[in-house]
Amino acid sequence: MTNREADRDRPASRSVTNREADRDRPAGQSVTDVPLRLRATSVLLALRRTVRNAPYLRKWVILGALIGVVAGLGAIFFFTVLQLGTRLLLGVVAGYYPPTPAGEGAAPITAAARPWLLPIVVGAGGLISGLLVMWLAPEAEGDGTDAAIRSYHQAPRRIRARIPIVKAITSAITIGSGGSGGREGPTAQISAGFGSLLSRILDLDARDSRIAVAVGIGSGIGAIFRAPLGGAVLGAEILYREDVEAEALVPSFIAAIVAFSIYGSVEGFSPMFGLQTNATFGAPYQLVYYAILGILAGLVGLLFIRSFFGLTNWFHGWTIPRAVRPAIAGLAVGAMGIVLPGALGTGYGWLQAGFGTSIMSIPLWMLLVLPFAKILATSLTIGSGGSGGTFGPGVVIGGLLGAAMWRLLLPIAPGVPADPSGFVIVAMMALFGSIAHSPLAVMLMVAEMTGNLSMLAPAMVAVGLATFVVGDASIFEFQLRDRNESPAHQYRTAMPLMASLQAAQALRMPRCVAGPDEPAASVLQRATYTRVPGVPVVDASSGYTGIVTVAALQRADPDGAVHGLENGGYPSVLSTDSLDHVLEEMSEHEVNWLPVVDDGALVGVLNVRDVMRTYRMAIRGNVRELRSPSEAGTIVEATLPEGSSLVGIRVSAVPWPRDSVVVAIERGQSLVVPRGDTQLAAGDRVSVFAVPSSVDAVRSLMTGDVPGPEAQPHLPQHAAPGSSDAG
Repeated sequence: MTNREADRDRPASRSVTNREADRDRPAGQSVTDVPLRLRATSVLLALRRTVRNAPYLRKWVILGALIGVVAGLGAIFFFTVLQLGTRLLLGVVAGYYPPTPAGEGAAPITAAARPWLLPIVVGAGGLISGLLVMWLAPEAEGDGTDAAIRSYHQAPRRIRARIPIVKAITSAITIGSGGSGGREGPTAQISAGFGSLLSRILDLDARDSRIAVAVGIGSGIGAIFRAPLGGAVLGAEILYREDVEAEALVPSFIAAIVAFSIYGSVEGFSPMFGLQTNATFGAPYQLVYYAILGILAGLVGLLFIRSFFGLTNWFHGWTIPRAVRPAIAGLAVGAMGIVLPGALGTGYGWLQAGFGTSIMSIPLWMLLVLPFAKILATSLTIGSGGSGGTFGPGVVIGGLLGAAMWRLLLPIAPGVPADPSGFVIVAMMALFGSIAHSPLAVMLMVAEMTGNLSMLAPAMVAVGLATFVVGDASIFEFQLRDRNESPAHQYRTAMPLMASLQAAQALRMPRCVAGPDEPAASVLQRATYTRVPGVPVVDASSGYTGIVTVAALQRADPDGAVHGLENGGYPSVLSTDSLDHVLEEMSEHEVNWLPVVDDGALVGVLNVRDVMRTYRMAIRGNVRELRSPSEAGTIVEATLPEGSSLVGIRVSAVPWPRDSVVVAIERGQSLVVPRGDTQLAAGDRVSVFAVPSSVDAVRSLMTGDVPGPEAQPHLPQHAAPGSSDAG
């Protein structure tokens, strides 16, 4: 596991600088010159300890409420900026005022006064948005919800603070000028970005950092759509195609209701599309119609996915500047809007027309074409690099599809409801619920957006069939299958025994400890002698105040006290933390050793070798327990020498004997979680679990030559899932 801050065996002269507490202090500056900073650091350290030691529910009541406040305020900010941009760009310039849903004023459908200006307006909006993204934050382009999902899985603490603001402004310009996109992407990134910022400020561990991002996703989307329950479930469900992040549910409930309360106090609490009481389900034979609608929604959803990613890949292949691509796409979307204005913007006002017989005023040909026009417009807008979301367009496409099917069936099919609202609601749920693999969350959200729960029964049939049709395809590129594939759970799923072992079983006493009043020169001398890259600082009452690095000691006044030189941002773990969580913390912070702190007191330290030693001992203990009644198996360990035939070969390509499992690979100071694509290297210490009949073959394989292809009939399925590089 790589460590960019400190390596246990690295000479003191090669230690890198302290990234937080020391990087801004000039060489030789005394700690007495920065009393205010020291007081602020002490308060922050105390706050971090309090949060870290707080029980789960108490901690997330507070943190969830904080994220909810920012999510609500962020939703208000974005909605206001979006309204302003729409009025100025589409309204004042092109003379087109898009219709709005019932919960936002219910503005009717009107024609554009200057439709010939629409391509220019949408193209200019795309150009401005593209330039801002390119100059300020390239990662803000595209679908904001997908970007937040990526952050959850890969880097929950690394969403830059500027991203939410840039995303909100560029999305308001893109959608406000007529680009096809949804509001949920920007609001999800605003609140997820704050969750990431909060995790850095409070130094939350890797698990809590991910929960903070997931809570931000759910609360932001729930607020902007006035659907707090559905939004809370969405934050936990949208991360995976076949799984749910259960740990995020309770915090999401708290954050979502706080966000909804703040947003609703300004924008209103009524459902987004009004109370659709006309939509009812009372005849079982109607399930046939809803089943057909579900299959149709799945097919159109597949078309949406393939169109979206097809055009995205096409645009990425262009050699012209990235900022110009949204402008060219905007010209095409604007030209489409001259004939089909429903393809512009969010499209929520056009969807509102489907809740009632006013849908009859829209020409049938337009109603049949609009879902596909919206697919093309969204794929062009977001796929070219424009800012926005896909959730909004997805429910609009589904709702318009349901309205079109109702119009076709009404004159020819018996028992079709007289009001199209039921078809519209079910199609909204079925299309996006299937392509987002979030059926429960989307059904709840649409029910809240329409104030109607009576259509949940037929929706379950339609959503189930639509999901079957869509299969594994997803509108979110970074959505994983389940928790086994997520870095958030890689150690627990790759080595399940790690979850049952605690840090207390692996820790040891530190080789060097410093008091806050000790001179820097004395501590540096001891650190150099013991060859440690950092020294825990402990006060007279055994209170842990942080880590002081050798680099900080070298730059400090030799006669100055150690207090004030600590890196308060250096991570720590509790003695009750599981070892899989310890490894995750090391990987997340890119360090290979951690202090163990309980109730503010230092109780020990541990590194990768300590963790691996404890893990091997536990495995041996478990194996001995198994062997006594059944001779179940044992652990075979060997270090691959230079020149071994296994060096450079992928784990999956090695002809491991039957009933053997590769459980771990130690590579220098790092612990590598074995995967099929992990390449073995000289010096690797490989641990393999094998039954007694395979032990000799495993040992011979690791110390001898690899058989030729003719001797490899059995390709193994033994490599544990997880990352090929734990650092």
